[in-house]
Amino acid sequence: MQSHVTIYSTPTCHFCQMAKEFFAEKGVEYTAYDVASDAEKRTEMINLTGQLGVPVIQIGQDIMVGFDREKIAAKLGIAA
Repeated sequence: MQSHVTIYSTPTCHFCQMAKEFFAEKGVEYTAYDVASDAEKRTEMINLTGQLGVPVIQIGQDIMVGFDREKIAAKLGIAA
């Protein structure tokens, strides 16, 4: 069973797009929040990480800033 995945991103972020493409390729369901237009989710993301960098990816209780294909795959228990 996969953990719930959430991604905080912006529409112009190349690494955010890469992460979403990776999730789609691997069949990983996720919830996406556009922190460029959603101030409440932007505040939530800042409270989680203490910074404005995107993407912020939350897998279960684990939080990662940036797109690291191997690390994400390991957290999800799937092949990179």
